[in-house]
Amino acid sequence: MTITRTTTRRALAASVAAGALALLPSAPAAAVTKLSDAQAASQLSAAGISRVSTGGCTDRYTSTCTSYDQINDTTVQGIITYKRASGCAVTITGGTEVGHSDGPYSHFNGYKVDIRPTTCVDSHITGTYRYDRTRFDGARVYVAASGNEYAREGNHWDITYYSCGC
Repeated sequence: MTITRTTTRRALAASVAAGALALLPSAPAAAVTKLSDAQAASQLSAAGISRVSTGGCTDRYTSTCTSYDQINDTTVQGIITYKRASGCAVTITGGTEVGHSDGPYSHFNGYKVDIRPTTCVDSHITGTYRYDRTRFDGARVYVAASGNEYAREGNHWDITYYSCGC
C-alpha cells in the first residue's frame, strides 16, 4: 500500500506541477536584430550576393531604391543560406524600402527580400521547396522546411524569412 500511495502522490505532484507550468506565461519571443544598410551590405557582398536598384540608390524612404536599412539579421542570414544551398547567383532587387505591401512580415519590417529570377534560382526553388498555394495576386508560393516562403511574383521572387534557414 505504501508503494501505491507514494506512486499516486508522485503522479499527483507531477500533474499539479505540469498544470502550474501551463498557467505561466510563455517565454517572450527572441528579439529581432536589425542591421544598418552598411552592415547588411557588407555581409551580403562578402557572401557574393549583389544588389541592384532602379533608382541607383539605397534610401529606405525612396521606392525606387533598394535598401537594407533595418533588415532583420535572420533575413540576411537566410538569403546567404539560400545562396550557399542553391549554388545560384543571387541579386537582390528589393529590400526594406517603401513601396511594398504592408503587414507584420513585410519588406519594411525587415522580413523580406526580392531577388532576380534566373534559370538556376527558378529551378532550385521549384525543385527543392514544396508548392503550397497560389496567392490572391496569382503568385505561386513554395515553402521550405524552415517555413520560409518563396513567392514568384511578376518579375522577381518575393521571399519571406521567418528564420535564417532556407
